[in-house]
Amino acid sequence: MLNEKDIIELYKQIEKSWNKNLKTYGVKIPGLKNANGYSKNGLVLVYLYSKIKQKVSKQELTIFLQKMGSDSNDVQQARHLAQQSGWYILSGTRRDNECRKYGVNSGEYMLLSIEKPYPSFSSIRRNDTLGVSSWEDLKAKYDYRCATCGSKEGEPNFFYSASVTTLQQGHKDPSKSLTIANTIPQCPFCNRASRNYFVFDNKGRVEKINDPLFVLRSEKDVQIAMLNILIDNNWNEALKIIENSENNI
Repeated sequence: MLNEKDIIELYKQIEKSWNKNLKTYGVKIPGLKNANGYSKNGLVLVYLYSKIKQKVSKQELTIFLQKMGSDSNDVQQARHLAQQSGWYILSGTRRDNECRKYGVNSGEYMLLSIEKPYPSFSSIRRNDTLGVSSWEDLKAKYDYRCATCGSKEGEPNFFYSASVTTLQQGHKDPSKSLTIANTIPQCPFCNRASRNYFVFDNKGRVEKINDPLFVLRSEKDVQIAMLNILIDNNWNEALKIIENSENNI
């Protein structure tokens, strides 16, 4: 178990490397403390760094945060630190390309480096946020409700009644910049679960798939059904793929 001295020293090492290697890429470093004590993001980053290049389970992170006084039951900080902030953290659930190499399974994470950013991190897209007035205007347009589930800001979430709804800036299309035309208000639960897998319409409904990994995570019968649909609609292209595959056997 890390003590307070360990945590502070490890954070200083992270901060030094961030200034030297990552700041220029737009990687965002979380503060170690906030008004309520230690920040969850800061603690998770420190813990992963204490076991750099080792597998760490979500359960292990949850236990650590709880011992540090956090009420977290479902730790999502490691995933956010990679895709949203740019830290080089593998996620077995996300099936990053290097997970197989390092044996990182679903529900596990691994911090690979504090000298290189997460490979697919785009500082331009992730740092492009709406101004305060634009964001307030957009929330008002949606009656301060999550576009996807309808939960209202400041009131209990429809599906997680123990949580008070706070609205986040959600991408309609994760592959594009977070502009006023590409943003919908979403509660943390709707924004967290599907941030990069789907493209949403103005009403918060899924209109298409953004990340093919979503298909790979589906049941085999769903994958086969989708393949059949693709074949039916793209027969000539499918034949080319099959021919190329046979030639490479």
